[in-house]
Amino acid sequence: MITLVTYPKGWGQPSLSPFCVKAMYLLNKSGLEWRILETNDPRSFPHGKLPALKVGQNTIGDSDAIRAYIAEHGADLDTHLSPVERADARAYQRMAEEHLYYQIVLDRWANDTVWPEVLRTYFSGIPAFIRGFVTRKLRRNVVQGLNFLGHQRSTEQERMARVEQDLQAISSRLKGRKFLFGDTPCSTDASLGPMLAAAKATPIATSLSKRIETDAEICAYIDRVAAYFSNGANDVAG
Repeated sequence: MITLVTYPKGWGQPSLSPFCVKAMYLLNKSGLEWRILETNDPRSFPHGKLPALKVGQNTIGDSDAIRAYIAEHGADLDTHLSPVERADARAYQRMAEEHLYYQIVLDRWANDTVWPEVLRTYFSGIPAFIRGFVTRKLRRNVVQGLNFLGHQRSTEQERMARVEQDLQAISSRLKGRKFLFGDTPCSTDASLGPMLAAAKATPIATSLSKRIETDAEICAYIDRVAAYFSNGANDVAG
């Protein structure tokens, strides 16, 4: 049996990381036997990140490498897409994972109102009296990374204007469709759905979470993706 190593569940999501949820969703539809192993420490895994898929003596890091592994083993969720649709799907995946994701990170790590909730949830295993000391440098590094990428340099109005373009593109794509490319989900739905759900799930209201929470069409899409891909969930490994 293969093992998916993920960050723990939290804030109503199967994992605090939308990338981990993506991997769970794809595995649920793979027909493969698998189990979950939760950890808060990614340092021993490829690239120092999660999710990671342990297959025998091999470990596959990165959610897209996991998607490729699943597709190669008989569970390609994109076979119904035309070449042009596959190209479009890749662009929507990049939108979700290279732009929307960093807006979630901004909400969680750079927002002083949200940060105490992140501190309690992500780092509950660290004794409270040293938790702030241990995480202060980690938070500073994340925020510096966001600044290097340019996200931290935008005003809230500029940031949300860019997010709005993404959300409008998603809404336009979903017009008259259950999923991005019709009634049948593809692997990009398994990425975009968890990303939008993670943005909505931030426990303290932010501009981003409120924007998504009040969008009935996008919320319905989040629910459809979760309902479709959640079937077949596996037990957490001991």
